Formats: sequence, C-alpha cells, structure tokens
Amino acid sequence: MNNKLIYGVAGLAFVVAVGTLLYWRQRTPEPPQTVPASPVAEVAPPPAVASAPAEPAIRHPIDAQGSDAAAGASAPPTPERADAAVRSALVELLGQPAVLKFLQVDGFAHRVVATVDNLARPHAAPRLWPVNPSAGRFTVEPGAGAGSVIAAANGARYAAFTAFVESVDTARAVALYVRLYPLFQQAYQELGYPRGYFNDRLVDVIDHLLQTPEPAGPLAVVLTEVKGPVQPARPWVRYEFADPALEARSAGQKMLLRLAPQQRQSLKAKLAEIRAQITRAPGMR
Repeated sequence: MNNKLIYGVAGLAFVVAVGTLLYWRQRTPEPPQTVPASPVAEVAPPPAVASAPAEPAIRHPIDAQGSDAAAGASAPPTPERADAAVRSALVELLGQPAVLKFLQVDGFAHRVVATVDNLARPHAAPRLWPVNPSAGRFTVEPGAGAGSVIAAANGARYAAFTAFVESVDTARAVALYVRLYPLFQQAYQELGYPRGYFNDRLVDVIDHLLQTPEPAGPLAVVLTEVKGPVQPARPWVRYEFADPALEARSAGQKMLLRLAPQQRQSLKAKLAEIRAQITRAPGMR
C-alpha cells in the first residue's frame, strides 16, 4: 500500500483549509447556446436564443470580497513568485520546519484541488499530493488462520504527522482559506470545473470521508499476484483489503482505513471541525 497515499489523507485534514496564493488563468466563458424553434405548419419563427445554462446552486457560499486574493486577481504572478508566496503564507501559519518537513509547495493550488477532488474517487495519483511521503514501508503481521492483517506497529510511521495535523489552529487555517478563496476557486475551474464551486466539493468530500467505517479489529489484507518472471522491487505496495467491499471503497476511505484506529478517529475529528468552520466561517454569506 503506497505510503504517499496514506500520508496524503492525513495532509488533507489541514491543507484543504489553508488555501493558496497561486493564481490560475480564468477560463473563457462559454458562449450561450441556441435552441431551434419547434417546426410548425406556417412560417417558422426565428431560432430562440436561450440564456446560458444556469449556474449550479451554491450550497456553501464564501464571500471573500475585499480579500487580498480578490484585490490582486487581475495581475497573476509568475509560477516562481506564486510558489514563493504560497511558501510564505504556509510558513506564517505552520512554521518553517513543518513546511520543509511535510509539504510540497510547488504548484500547491493544483495539488490541493486535485487531491480533494480525487479522494472520493477510485484513484488519487500520489504525484499530485501536497505532502511529502512518510518514511518506512507498509507492514503486515499474521492474522487468523494463514492470512495477514495490517500490523499494529504500522501506524507509528504516521504518528509525527498526525500529531502535527492535530496541532494546526483550525480557525486560523480556515480564516486564511476564506481570505484566499477566489484563488482557490480559480484553481478548481482550471482543473476542469468551470461551473463548479470548490467549497461545495470540499464539504462533499469531507462528508464522504467521515462516512468511513470503523472496523472492529485488525483488517485482513492479501498480496496481489504478479504473473511473469519479473517481480516488483517493492512488493509491500501490492497489498489490498481481503474484504471486496472495503477494497471497492474510494481512495480516500481506503487511506483512512489503513491508518491505526486512533489516528483515523483523530483525523476524522479534525475533518469534522474543518467542515463546521468552512460552512459557517466569518466571511460566508
């Protein structure tokens, strides 16, 4: 099981609330669509021009008018200056040692938006995560019968990062997220959702992760078979859940399931705290 994915879901507990200073180009508005009139026996009327498709109803709006991001949105910086601005904002919030140790700040907006969007899907590409991979490797131990279960000691690899996530001041992180929301929204549109609203997607993904079940005991895993003479150099990344229902869950839920129970519960509590604040934070209508 890829440790980048495990570490990434822990990072979600605060990076989704940090926001970003990276500007993205505005997508060109779509032209209005025309709807031809129904044929009639007499002279047909000219085609009726319909208004542009209605914007999706925004369920969790953020009013960031007057924010630094909104004020400077007309002058996008270069990628290099944007990354420097992101690094400065994150260092102010989290401290330089933590940023250097845990985060990937290059292209931070794209990484965070893609991460959030993919966690409720079957696959989340590790190369897009905004966090550094954890040390060590996924480990198993003997379970009932001849099977294997996730080792109890496996969670030690994530202990430092989980403690770091718990220490983040959620109110300050959400305040920054609200202040910079116009830029975060632009990144979401650039990802391919010109009519989508990122904060709604964020809330939906958090809700999805909070629905991750709490197993009663150690989870059984199986090592997938690799046919052919060439065997993988890292066989520990080929473990899957023995229960097909668990293996069929989303990338984000499977990441949480692979953590130690107390780590999973801690991150879910942090996600719930973030959700409560991004749906009624200062600056929201």
